[in-house]
This record gives sequence, C-alpha cells and structure tokens, in this order.
Amino acid sequence: MTATIRLYNTLTRAKEPLRTERPDRVTLYVCGPTVYNFAHIGNARPAVIFDVLARLLRYDYPEVVYARNFTDVDDKINAAAADAGVPIGAITERYIEAYHQDMQALDVLPPDIEPRVTGHIPDIIQLIGTLITRGHAYVAQGHVLFDVASYPEYGALSGRRPDDMLVGARVEVAPYKRSPLDFVLWKPSTPEMPGWRSPWGRGRPGWHVECTAMIGQHLGHTLDIHGGGQDLIFPHHENEIAQGTCAHGALYCHTWVHNSFITVEGQKMSKSIGNVLLVRDLLSQAPGEAVRFALLATHYRHPLDWNAQRLAQARQTLARWYRRLAAVTGDEQAEGEQNAWKSVAPDVEVLEALRDDLNVPRVISRLHALSSAISDATNKENARLAAQRLRASAALVGLLQQPAASALNALRELPDQASPQRLPASRVEALIAERHQARQQRDFVQADALRQTLEMAGVVINDTPQGTQWQFADAVTV
Repeated sequence: MTATIRLYNTLTRAKEPLRTERPDRVTLYVCGPTVYNFAHIGNARPAVIFDVLARLLRYDYPEVVYARNFTDVDDKINAAAADAGVPIGAITERYIEAYHQDMQALDVLPPDIEPRVTGHIPDIIQLIGTLITRGHAYVAQGHVLFDVASYPEYGALSGRRPDDMLVGARVEVAPYKRSPLDFVLWKPSTPEMPGWRSPWGRGRPGWHVECTAMIGQHLGHTLDIHGGGQDLIFPHHENEIAQGTCAHGALYCHTWVHNSFITVEGQKMSKSIGNVLLVRDLLSQAPGEAVRFALLATHYRHPLDWNAQRLAQARQTLARWYRRLAAVTGDEQAEGEQNAWKSVAPDVEVLEALRDDLNVPRVISRLHALSSAISDATNKENARLAAQRLRASAALVGLLQQPAASALNALRELPDQASPQRLPASRVEALIAERHQARQQRDFVQADALRQTLEMAGVVINDTPQGTQWQFADAVTV
C-alpha cells in the first residue's frame, strides 16, 4: 500500500491526503520559465521545491509523470528578439540551454516531459475551438476571449469574488471585451510578429491557454498535482481551471501546490532596485548544492528572504556534514563504496517529514541528528552505516550526493562568504523557550520556523528527555 502524502491544497485551503486518478500513478505539472533571460532565484525556488516533491513521489509510487513547460512565445520574448534582430527561436534556445545548465548545477533532476508552447499550437487551437463550440469563448476584433461569466465557479482557487478581482488585478481592459475579466485565448499578430494560421486569423496564443492545452495533451483532462509560484494563483491558474473544466467537463486538478515569494535583504526583487539575483551569479559564490540547501531551508509555503548569511550558513552546514562523511569513507575512490548508501533505506523520520507537506526544515533538523550519529558511533562499522543512512536520507532532498573530498574542495575553493553572526546566548535561550511553548501548544509550524531561525543563525539544537540542548555550529566537533 502506498504511504500517505499530505499536501496543502490551495483550492481547499487545507492540508489533505494526496488523491490520484490511479492508485499506482501520479501526474505532476509545474509552470516553468518564460525563456527570455537567465534564471533568477525566484525561478529556481519552484524548480528545487518540486524536484523534492518529484523525488518523494518516485520513492512512494511505481509511476510518476512529471511535466514542466517552457513558455517560448511571449511578448517579452518578441521584444528581445526584435531588439537583437533575430528570430524568437534564437532567444529561447539560448535561455533554455542556460536554464538547463543552472538547474543541473542545483541538482534539479530533469522532468519526464518538457513541453514547449511552440510545439503545441495545433493543440491550443483545438482547445480554443472546443471552448467556442461549448459557449465559453467568443471572437471579437480578431481576438478570441474566454467568457468568465459562463463559468460560475470562477474565483474558487484565489478566493476572490469577480467584483473584487477588478480592483488592482492583472486584467486588461479593452473595448472588445464583454467583461473586463474576460481573458485572451488568441490574439492577432502583425506581419513582423511571430504568428500561426488559425480559424480566427494569423495570431498567437494567450498566456493561460497554453498550459491547459499542454496538460491535456500529455497528462490528461484531470491532473493530480499542479504546482507553481504563489504569484500564479491569479490570474494564471484561476484561468487554467476555467478553461480546462469548461472544455472537458471534468475536474481539472485534484491538488494545487504553490510556493511563496523570495525577497532579497528584505526587499522584493526588482530590476529597478537592481537586486535580481541570477542563479549563475550565485554559483560563482558557492557550489550549487549550497544554493539548493539555502533555498530549501525555509518551508516552501513561507516567504524566503535571501541574504549572505543564509548562503554562508548553508556552506558551513554542508561542510560539517561532508567532513563527518569524509572521516568515515576516506577518499571514496571505490565505486562500490560511493554507491553503498543506495541500498540503505532512508530514515523514517525524514520520510514522515517529507510526507507531511514537504517539511524540509524538519528534514534538515533530522539530518543534523543523523550526522551527529556518525561521530557518536562506537565503532567503524556503525559509523559507516550511519554515514550511509545520512546519504540515503539526504538524497530525498537532493543533498550529500557528492564524494565527500571533492565536495569539501568545492566548498573551500569558492570565495569566502561572511560567516553568520552569533546570536547572544540570551537571545538563543529566548528563542528556544518560545519554540518549547509552541511545541506544547502543538503549533508545529511555528516550532519548525523557530528551529530554522536558530539553525540559520548557526545554532545546533538537540531535543532530549532532559530538555533542549544547544551549541553554536562552529563549536561542534566534526
């Protein structure tokens, strides 16, 4: 029997057991990047988070079909191509290749399917035709628009009433719309713009219809899990539900999973501020594994603030774990020794944490304990088994997969980052007391958040029957 995975469903606003169309198979779709520039950490966060989810699903289910798309036709792409005097394909191919390189550096495993919008124009046209036939879309001045009033459930995902959506919403007001909320399915292209022939004239698809068409083509009319950033809830995912439901008369998706935002030093990322952090720039400061660790250290549904301390602590923690592994495995030249952990079952508490709405901060806390078990082992064999258990458990979140010696070299060779500043001992004690109170009140989300705050400040805590013990990470014997 498949273990129960519980995920927070944006649609129902509750944590629920995962429901799938088939008991032995899971379908997962994640909105990928619009490829007109290099990936930044805001693009990397969902890629890393849903990579962890895909790893867990593959551990628990015999078959997983994971699709992550590329939006390779878009007004921003058109503008970049026009500025460079090249076809849009020259722009998109460059940045798709760069995206693959960056994600590989973060150890994000490739999805099973990577559909591109330009490869699905016939599917998009067919979907639009079905919506028109069923009375959910109309043609106006060379555009095809979805008639929001034809779908009474519109707004269920975002929890907004139609009247409220008009206030400050990302909707385009145009004279040819029946309602300002109606959104474009197909729009005309001028001769110099990319376009395809359709029953409504030469044009190109609207943003929202693209994902619905690609999902229908590759994963069926009812999807098990749909993921993406919180900023996509409205209008993009709200519109996807309307299109898919109205076109096929079936439930569009069982579970909607959204990750929260990233800020940089407390500010929203913005080109005008100049604080957009590209993944490839961060890779010049630290190994990809450290960047991945830093992205995972905050629960996916919580906002993540990126700063130098976060990356420095990630490097420090990984170095400590790898030093413990190196002390047991030596130079790891023997391939059999390198891969011995693959036959070892992951730690049960790590699996439980991941199955509980991808609680990676709790996983990290458990990895600290598994790492300490290596040093606490009473003989070499026990230490070796503890090291294998640590690797097998960390593999579920894509960490500690490198040979220890080479990983340590990489952590040393890159430029040093500012070490995390120590909290005053009185502040540490206050946070631990606050965490203890949260645990007593069974507010485990707050307790995990406080533990994460302590660990990102370089504090290692250990819960014992006698109470919580703590020390600074740089004082831990490795």
